[in-house]
Amino acid sequence: MKSILVSDEILNNYPDYIDFIKNNPGYSTLKVRASAANEAYPISNVDIKVSRVIGEYEVVFYEGKTDSSGMINNIILPSPKAINNDMEVPEFTEYKLSAISSVDDYNKTFNISVCCGITVIQYINITPKMMEDGYGN
Repeated sequence: MKSILVSDEILNNYPDYIDFIKNNPGYSTLKVRASAANEAYPISNVDIKVSRVIGEYEVVFYEGKTDSSGMINNIILPSPKAINNDMEVPEFTEYKLSAISSVDDYNKTFNISVCCGITVIQYINITPKMMEDGYGN
């Protein structure tokens, strides 16, 4: 499957993407926090990619690295319009978040669900291999 950035002009006339945007006129915010030792040690430079398959493309909405505090703030993602009824379950859109770090060759994928106007925080807990093997306890 071909991967393209959301800023690629090809999407402006791509019917599947146009439908996706019509069905997702709202926006949600995603924050990412990468750490080790129960969030005591932030992990910087974790490669983060947020994408979604739309038609024949994997559309990449964000690519970047965590900062020195292990954070990425304010990733804006399209989402369904908000529902103003507390009794209804809000609609959501799913994205794929890939996290890759050189710390112990960490490579994991998460499914992220976003709703309009809600900030989602994805915690990425990286456990060093020596801790997994029982060393240091």
